[in-house]
Amino acid sequence: MDLLFAIITGILAGTHTSTWGMYKDSPHEGFTNRQYFRSIIIGGLAAPLIWYLSKLDMSQPAGFWILFGATYAIERLILEYYKTFLREQDQSKYTIPMQFAVFGKVVKSRAARLLVGFGYAVGIVLVGSGLYYLQYGDHHLPNWLAIFLAASIGGWISAFGGAWKDAPIEGFETFKFFRSPSFALFFGVLAAFFTTNYFFITLCGIGYTVATIETYKTFFFPNKPRGKFAEVPIHFPEMLKKRQRYVPLYIAIWLVVIVTLIMAFIQPHAGLI
Repeated sequence: MDLLFAIITGILAGTHTSTWGMYKDSPHEGFTNRQYFRSIIIGGLAAPLIWYLSKLDMSQPAGFWILFGATYAIERLILEYYKTFLREQDQSKYTIPMQFAVFGKVVKSRAARLLVGFGYAVGIVLVGSGLYYLQYGDHHLPNWLAIFLAASIGGWISAFGGAWKDAPIEGFETFKFFRSPSFALFFGVLAAFFTTNYFFITLCGIGYTVATIETYKTFFFPNKPRGKFAEVPIHFPEMLKKRQRYVPLYIAIWLVVIVTLIMAFIQPHAGLI
């Protein structure tokens, strides 16, 4: 039964990311089932693997909330890594390139992108090694400092990556730069109430940060084109209406996440805090 709940959790996390992605992009590049179900499939595969490795108790609300956030982070990492370093795509349709770029100019050499992608992957492994040390190593860091490091690290990676990609085109914004680390710290600390696993603290920190920020940017300013489409005309105006059909589903998933978080706090829970 836990496996079934893990699969459902992954599908919900993937559907959440697919929906805001479709909502913001479809007026500019149309709707395809392949794009919409891509994140759903990744989430549906990643969640049971995360559950299998961690043996989260999916019968408890905290288990769902932790797995949802962790799956969200893993799905985003996989897809953004693919789009940045591996995918070959014409970038002329974007105001801000999605492939790896230097000062806003796309790196044309696939070999160079793969090399940088390898270096990025090594960096992620090093972060994972640091978390492993926090989890299993003989460190003497105060509990609050270990939680602070684990909770915020994902936000700093996101902040520097976003600045590298967006700042050459949009300019550097101090608030935008510190937004992800601040949100990641907040959600990571929340996760620390329900888990003693530093990996989950990091993953939930960045996962819920992405979910929250993308919800704000996508649905609170629906008529403002996103950065990568800032100067791109609307080629599929029919999607402005069709995309509204998915909003109730998106809201329903958020309600499940929020209600589950409240239930997790009400029930007895054991974490680092």
